[in-house]
Parts: sequence; structure tokens; C-alpha cells
Amino acid sequence: MSDTSKPNKEEILSRLFTLITNHLTAQNSGQFLKYQNPSDLDKKLELDLPEGQSDWDQIFSYVEKYLTYTVKTNHIGFSNRMWSGANLTSIIGEMISAISNTCASTYESAPVSILIEKYMIKQMLELVGFQKGEGQMTTGSSNANMIAMLAARNEVNKTIKTNGLFVQPQLYAFVSQDAHYSMDKAANIIGIGTDHLIKVKVTSNGEMDLRDLEISIQTVKEFGGIPFFVSATAGTTLRGAFDDINGLLKLRDNYGFWLHTDGAWGGSAILSEDLRNHYLKDIERVDSFTWDFHKMLGTAMICNVLLFNQKAGTLNQLCSAGNTSYIFRDEEDNQGESFNLGSFSLQCGRRVDSLKWFLDWKFKGRKGLAKKVERFHQLCQKAESIITATPELEMLVPRNAFNVCFRYKVPNHLISKNEFNLKLRTDLYHSGLSLIGFGYIKSELCLRLLITNPKTDEESLHTLFKTIVEAGNKLLVAA
Repeated sequence: MSDTSKPNKEEILSRLFTLITNHLTAQNSGQFLKYQNPSDLDKKLELDLPEGQSDWDQIFSYVEKYLTYTVKTNHIGFSNRMWSGANLTSIIGEMISAISNTCASTYESAPVSILIEKYMIKQMLELVGFQKGEGQMTTGSSNANMIAMLAARNEVNKTIKTNGLFVQPQLYAFVSQDAHYSMDKAANIIGIGTDHLIKVKVTSNGEMDLRDLEISIQTVKEFGGIPFFVSATAGTTLRGAFDDINGLLKLRDNYGFWLHTDGAWGGSAILSEDLRNHYLKDIERVDSFTWDFHKMLGTAMICNVLLFNQKAGTLNQLCSAGNTSYIFRDEEDNQGESFNLGSFSLQCGRRVDSLKWFLDWKFKGRKGLAKKVERFHQLCQKAESIITATPELEMLVPRNAFNVCFRYKVPNHLISKNEFNLKLRTDLYHSGLSLIGFGYIKSELCLRLLITNPKTDEESLHTLFKTIVEAGNKLLVAA
């Protein structure tokens, strides 16, 4: 198909949808990846071919190569990240958003998406139990954590927005030492400095040590600092630990800081009454809460919400600045309600992320999504029991919730446990058999299994661990 043939849009889209359909159909077959090292893959992709050719055959060649060598995130062997292949409903939403190609900032340019986002924010506020609150869809929990910290900074001193941090008392934020690295970035971006982000020790089960937190707060106050922000983590990245919200609320009552909860990973537990009561008790009393729908729930990336409790008007106070009359013009019949959501955002342009979450929500509903989360939780319990019953494997630490941290047992006199398990993980990845995350707990490397693929069942778990054991046995012989 060359430029002279002048294909119409229907022909191009037909060709595209054939490729898409074939790719989705083959997602769980064969290996999850045709691994190539970077230099070999670069040669195969031919990225330096001449541009400006208006050649649809060349365009589709790139598309085909992309799909050939991309990771099949829907594949049962992909368990490296907190997400897997997206729900078909949200894929439809993503495609419609791309085709309509609008910006979710003003009602006049995106009336449908504005109403959908406002509807979904209302649903989420009710779900979490926030009163007189508000929310915003953001580019992910990293951005949401930063916005929450920024809101806390502006609330503790309402002159900072206009006067900056010059000649102001020093502000300090507190997070678990296992909190997400986005907190370090946030401290840098909002201007308090990373040295003013205090990393609190964790207990033996990975939760923030509340006694150490209180000592740290008191120390800061003794030399004139202001403890303005504490973030609880609902599902730490490596161990999956949930900080004690009730205990943190008691400290907030004593010291007056803003209590945020980063539920990027574990926030999905809120959908299930049983899991909410166990892991997120009293979440309705925190000041802000963020949650990624694109992780455990399978919405196409990126899809996140940041919610504020008892703080209507926070986003306007936080984000509005400069003369925006050229773009934001509320209609006269809105009865004081703004439908120009971009005016309350740190961005000017905003993706339409609400549609894919709305379609997922309508298709599955809270009960359907809760069952999905509960099933993942049960499968994590099963994975732990399989590991415990397998002589060649061991849990590095007990499972907290959704994260399974384990490793292959290695005789001490043969090779370093860390080196062996890292080599085992790399061999499984390069062979296209499985991709499992890893990390370090007190300098000990663990393999981190996350279950977010709806195709995962007990049989596939047994197959996975059998594959790991066989690869480990083979590697042990060669050691």
C-alpha cells in the first residue's frame, strides 16, 4: 500500500483492526516475550529509515514489529508489575478517546467527558466515604501524591502560594521508609527539599512504626520545624504492607498534620467490605486518598483518582493562577458549579481518562470489581501455601496482603542466595517463560509475585512454581 494507491480511512482502519484482533487473540499463547538485547532489537526495528515517505506499508511495518516484540502483558507469565493487560471495556474507552481526540479541560470542547468525570468522582467520593469533598483524575498516583503534599503545604501556611517558601518556618513531611519514591520527587518539586522528607522505620511486618514517627515529629517540633504532612501507604511496593490508619489518625489529632493515604496499589481493597474492614479501616477519616484503577482492576493505563475529604474548594485554591479567561468561561446557567475541570488542574491539557474507567465501572459494577479483588487476594493466599509446601522454595517474609515475596532455596556453601535468585529471574525473563519482579528486604533479594491477571488460577500458579523450580534446579546443577 503506497502513497499512489491513496487508501481511504476505512481501508487503513480495517487493516489496523485486523492486527489488533490478531494480537489480542494471541496474547496468552506461546511465550510472553520474544526477547532481544537492545542492539539486536534496534537493528530489527529499523528506526532510522527515512521519514516523510507517506508510506502506509512502512507505518504498518512499524506497527507489526512493535506488536511482535512487545511484552504480552495479558500473558499468564507476566507478573512483574502491578498491572497486566487491560480490560476490553477500557480498551474501547481508550480507543474512543483517541479517535475523538479532545482535551478534558473545558465543557465546550469535551462536554461528555466532563460530565462522565464529574459523575465518577462523585461515585468514588461516596465509595470512600468522604464528605464535602472533591476529586480529580490525574496522570497517576505519583502525580496525585505530589498534589496532595502541595495541598497540605498550602493549607499549613496560606501565604506560601503567593509568597513562596522564602523566610518561612521549615516544613517536614513523613513517610514510611518503604513508601514509594514518588514522595521523594514530590518533596523536591514542591520546594521543601528531600532532606525534609523524613523516612520512618517500619515494623517487622513492613508497617510504618508509629512510635518512631511520633519521636521524629517531636524532634522536628523541638527545633522549630512544622510537621505538616504524613502519608500512609496502603500496599507498599515490595512487601504490600498497609500502614495503620487508625493509629495515624490518633497522631493527627495530636499534632495537626495532613494525613494522606497512597492507595495506588492496595486501594482496590476498598471495593470489598471484608478487605476494606481488614486493610483500610477508618479510611473515610483521612484528608486525601489516591488510587490507581489501571493496576489491580485492569483499566487501561493511565487511570487514577485523587480525592479530598472535607475540603471542597481545595483544588481551586491550589491550582488556579494567572489569567485563564481565554479558555475557561463558565456558562451563566451552571448555578455556581464549574464544568471547566482544567481550571482546577496543574495541567492545561488533560487526557480523557474518565471514559475507560466509566465503562469498566458500568460493565462490572462495584460487586463485580470487588469479586475480582477478592479472588486475587485468595490466589495470593494459595500462592503462599504452594511455596510453603514446596521444598525448593521459601517465603522471605510472611505475606501481608497481595504481595508474595519468596525465593529459591540455595545451599549456603554453593553460591550467594541473592546472585542465584537474580540469575534465576533473569533466565526466566530471557527465555520468555515468566517475568517476576524482585527487590531487597534488609539486603536479601526476593522474587515478588503480583497477581493482576484475571486468567490466573490455581492450576496456572502450580505451573508457574513448577517452572521456577525446574529452572532453579537446572541453574543449581550448573553452579
